[in-house]
Amino acid sequence: MRNIARIVAGVAGTALAAAVTFAQAPAPQQPPAGRQGAPGAQAPAPAGQAPAPAGQGRGRGGRGGDQAGAAQPMSFFVTSVGKGDGANLGGLAGADAHCAALAKASGAPPATGRTWRAYLSATAANGQPAVNARDRIGTGPWHNARGLLIANTVADLHGDIERDRNQIIKANALNEKGATINGFGDTPNQHDMLTGSDSHGRAVAGTTDTTCSNWASNAAQPAGAPTGANAPNTTGPGANVGHHDRTGGGNTSWNFAHRSRGCSQENLVATGGAGLFYCFAAN
Repeated sequence: MRNIARIVAGVAGTALAAAVTFAQAPAPQQPPAGRQGAPGAQAPAPAGQAPAPAGQGRGRGGRGGDQAGAAQPMSFFVTSVGKGDGANLGGLAGADAHCAALAKASGAPPATGRTWRAYLSATAANGQPAVNARDRIGTGPWHNARGLLIANTVADLHGDIERDRNQIIKANALNEKGATINGFGDTPNQHDMLTGSDSHGRAVAGTTDTTCSNWASNAAQPAGAPTGANAPNTTGPGANVGHHDRTGGGNTSWNFAHRSRGCSQENLVATGGAGLFYCFAAN
């Protein structure tokens, strides 16, 4: 009997000690209201989206949702319309004014003190030196109407160190309203962009007209001039053009794909353009 009493007393003591220990243990931590999962776990991504990397939100640029910075203001666009008189843009000053007017009318977020420049070169004439398009547009960076980075620097824009460092393709070379421009395969094709430049963004020396008389001519192609895709195109009025969609023809450069045949509105339309050009914010 004494042995049984001792066993019963031992079991009772062990149970009492366990009860005391449980009472002193901290309660399990509960997730704060409004959060799911264990501490450090990410909330599930919305349907169709991958989870954001740890430490990043889902806002623009991965900076963190509602705390993300505002989108970069537009500093690059393709003109939605030309001047309507072929390559007669009123010279460089007239082209710059067209860029500024379209930017103002677009309703894009304002940028105080922004100076708009047309991406156009001019050849030496009347005692004035040549002007290179690349020297007119500032130092970058430039963003399109949706805030996408087009190029960081002049060197990146022109591939001075590494080719194709810019993002000028049909999907990104938007007009000032954020819309795409018709390209190769669309009707009508309007991918010819007036530049008057070589592929490095510089004016072309020589006697061939590459700027439609420095953007003051709407002269038509001379009667009887050769036509067709393979016809010589080194005489008469004309301007160097690029392809904003990087498509069509043997050279798909964004700033020098070929030379137009004539400077009239009809001539520009006939060779795949509409008298459109690039605009950049120089500051």
